[in-house]
Amino acid sequence: MVWINFPIYASIAIIFWITAILLLLQNNQHRRTRYALVSAVVGVGVMLAFVANLWLILQRPPMRTLGETRLLYTLFLPIIALLTYKRWRFSWLLVYGLSMAILFLIVNLTHPEAYNKTLMPALRSPWFVPHVLVYIFAYAMLAASAIVAMKGLTDYYRDKMQANTLALADNIVYIGFAFLSAGLLFGALWAKEAWGHYWTWDPKETWAFITWLAYLAFIHLRLLMPTEQLRPMWLLSVAFLLLLFGWFGINYLPAAQTSVHTYGITN
Repeated sequence: MVWINFPIYASIAIIFWITAILLLLQNNQHRRTRYALVSAVVGVGVMLAFVANLWLILQRPPMRTLGETRLLYTLFLPIIALLTYKRWRFSWLLVYGLSMAILFLIVNLTHPEAYNKTLMPALRSPWFVPHVLVYIFAYAMLAASAIVAMKGLTDYYRDKMQANTLALADNIVYIGFAFLSAGLLFGALWAKEAWGHYWTWDPKETWAFITWLAYLAFIHLRLLMPTEQLRPMWLLSVAFLLLLFGWFGINYLPAAQTSVHTYGITN
């Protein structure tokens, strides 16, 4: 049995988020912006209700498969976009955040998943939920930073670079990097409990560490060359590609077939 009523929930959320996007793309009028924010929040509420309902039905955290983690991503990304808008008032970032959430919902709609209440023994750990949650939150934050980087690159090559673009990227990366670091730590503690070792240089672990190093390099570059504009933006874009590869791409390499993380590759 596929996720019950997921197409209904997803369609409603998509409608509200598309409405919010269209309103945000109109002339910046206070009333339209307010309606857009309300529409975006309602869409988040719809997906939050589905995740909570799915959790109850599965009788386990919906965090085991790629589809389930994509679902959490579609929940966290709009929330982060809304919070970022509330703090910095960048409507374009909210538009891109909602657009990315819609894209991931469409991916899940085109790749429906079956119910599976089974949870491997390794996943029956108190570290399972915090590890996955902090990682997905970090991924959502760092996706927002990648959007800022792409906007910054576009503005740079059009000679319209805004002074506060890099400052915005810094703030988002600092938060995302903190959660990414917590995810690595929780994962190591979980691995020690489940397999007896904190670190085994498993392909997924290795790429997670490479991703962590890429964002650390960005932070160091910003500290050492605070006036540099172009290289930090490119580094941030490349770092997000590494993140996506570590999350999705590594699953399709032969080396990943022997990974202890294969429980999250399929379904």
